[in-house]
Amino acid sequence: MKQYACNTVTNALLLALFLCFPLLAAATPLYEMEEEVQSRWVSFENPSGERGTGGTANDGAKGDAFRSVAPGEEVVLMDFSGSGVIHRMWCTLPRRSPRDLRSFVLRMYWDHGEKAAVEVPFGDFFGAILGETRAFHNELFSSPEGRSFNFTIPMPFQTRARITFTNESDKELPQFFYDINYSVRKHEKKPLYFHATWRRDGHTALREDFEILQKTTGKGRYLGTHLGIIGHPDNLGWWGEGEVKIFLDGDTTLPTLVGTGTEDYVGTGYFQGEFVHPHQGSLLIDNVNQYWTMYRYHIPDPVFFHEDIRVTIQQIGGAMKEHVKEMVDKGVDILPISVGAESGFVPLLEGDSPRSLDDPDVPYGWTNYYRRDDVCATVFFYLDTPENQAPPLAPLEERLVAIGERRNVGTPK
Repeated sequence: MKQYACNTVTNALLLALFLCFPLLAAATPLYEMEEEVQSRWVSFENPSGERGTGGTANDGAKGDAFRSVAPGEEVVLMDFSGSGVIHRMWCTLPRRSPRDLRSFVLRMYWDHGEKAAVEVPFGDFFGAILGETRAFHNELFSSPEGRSFNFTIPMPFQTRARITFTNESDKELPQFFYDINYSVRKHEKKPLYFHATWRRDGHTALREDFEILQKTTGKGRYLGTHLGIIGHPDNLGWWGEGEVKIFLDGDTTLPTLVGTGTEDYVGTGYFQGEFVHPHQGSLLIDNVNQYWTMYRYHIPDPVFFHEDIRVTIQQIGGAMKEHVKEMVDKGVDILPISVGAESGFVPLLEGDSPRSLDDPDVPYGWTNYYRRDDVCATVFFYLDTPENQAPPLAPLEERLVAIGERRNVGTPK
């Protein structure tokens, strides 16, 4: 009986690991040899990654562990011709302020692509959303003590992989350490290429959803997003009522996939605090300064597209009726949309004209409303081509607005 119980528990744990970590579960078992695979690392100690060429500086005594990066300088971190898969990247740097992490840019190019498949602010990509560092660990990214930047995302390529780091700030970065771990291997069938893009809307338009991922054509898989929100100072109440919508394969007005609210999308409920889980989390909740960051990865729940995809999130908040009415009376640019009362859910936008909160038949209760905020998103997806249709990364001045301006900041958790 004890042996049976032990086996049952062991099998349950193995099943849980398989379900929670499908990227790991799909890998070759640790005890099996892959004869045709060669392991390689690139860093400043071995920038080419070639066999037997690492650690030549200073007679092999840690002579080239880091480099300085001048203002405006682009540094090539990897440029390999051949077929393979990138598995991991680690890096660290001494300047980690929010403005610094928004000023550094990471780019990745695959095969014959001249346009970067990955073009993102360094911090937002690695989970320092809004440039705000936290110690955390999820399935794709980690920063064990808030001082390093790691990813473990499989990034296949067929003929070439090129990765660059650019310092777009006006100051020299005195030390940049990194290594990229990859395998040289052939692909039995054409792989999907990893992509990441970033966009920001400083003042979303009322009643218009923010586009996490602008319409992208092709075949692929939506992997997830890092979201950052800076609340408009005139808004009161809760910010996270907006639903995430995923338009697939020809969807136009209405999506195929739709959520139920922002905190619901990242796996929690009834408001949102700080937490870290493998596929969903909320790294910063600052309700005083109205800075909020979160992530969601569709790993156990894959989202495939066969023609095109577009991902949006509604700009909707909520508060008790008197607070929403206070904003309306002050002329804040909002629009009440519904009231949840004991008697039931009361929509305000049905019919030819919106109903007013002053209408006697509108009950007292929690009131949802369209609002405007400063929203940014780093989005991750796989695509069947090495280039995507995203516009170029926004210029530095647009990326830096309101970044690093939080006040009354306590010790990071």
